[in-house]
Parts: sequence; C-alpha cells; structure tokens
Amino acid sequence: MSDVSSHQVQQPLSYPAPTIERAERSLRCSPFNLSLFTAMVRQTVPIKLIALDAGVKGGYTNRPLSELAVDNALAWLIQVGILRREVDGQGITDSFRLTPLGRLVVEQLQNQPWRPPTWGDRISNALTRWLRMPF
Repeated sequence: MSDVSSHQVQQPLSYPAPTIERAERSLRCSPFNLSLFTAMVRQTVPIKLIALDAGVKGGYTNRPLSELAVDNALAWLIQVGILRREVDGQGITDSFRLTPLGRLVVEQLQNQPWRPPTWGDRISNALTRWLRMPF
C-alpha cells in the first residue's frame, strides 16, 4: 500500500467572500499603512518598529502611536485572521507576520489603489469589533 498523503498536491486555501471583505475592511480601518503589511509579506515586523516615531519613519503609520495602541490594533487584526504573532524557541515574541488570509488580502490590495475607509466601513468594523461577532 502506498502512502497517499505524500502524493497529494496542496490546494491554496479558499475563503468565503464575507471573510475576505471583513479582512480587507479591518486593514483599511486600522491605523496602519499598506507598507506595513507589504513588509510583513517578506519578513516579520517587531512592534518597536511600528510604535512611536519609528512607525512614522518606517512609513507604517501616519502619526506616532503608543505601543499599547499598536498592540491593541494588531490584536484585532489577529482576531480577524490577518496576522499572527511570531513564535521562536522560547515562545511568543513581539514580532508579527501575515497569515495566509492576510497574504491574500494584501496581494489584492497591492493591485488596486489604497482607499481610505468609508464611514460605513468604520461603523461596520467598530460594530464587529465591539460585539466580537463570531466569524
């Protein structure tokens, strides 16, 4: 009997349209610029490069954000499924990377103009975040 699993071709993950829309809306409503997420396509990014003046200098934010504000915004993007914390041999680190869903959404956003969120986007994102509706 041959090992069937070694011959299977991995299919790319597919996500329902509402999941992709919610992820895109969450990115647009976040306090971060697309450049942060494009950097995360190539590498992990530590929180110290996103917070305070470093975030502005790196082009990741438009204004300095406290480390707590950055951590809260990144935590929401983790809950949405866009990001994950990087793990090393000692446990969870202060660096972040994109999930497969995050990569998909960032690739889609790179191929179109980055538009600011509408009021509807902001309200929908705030309600979802506040209510913590199950995805």
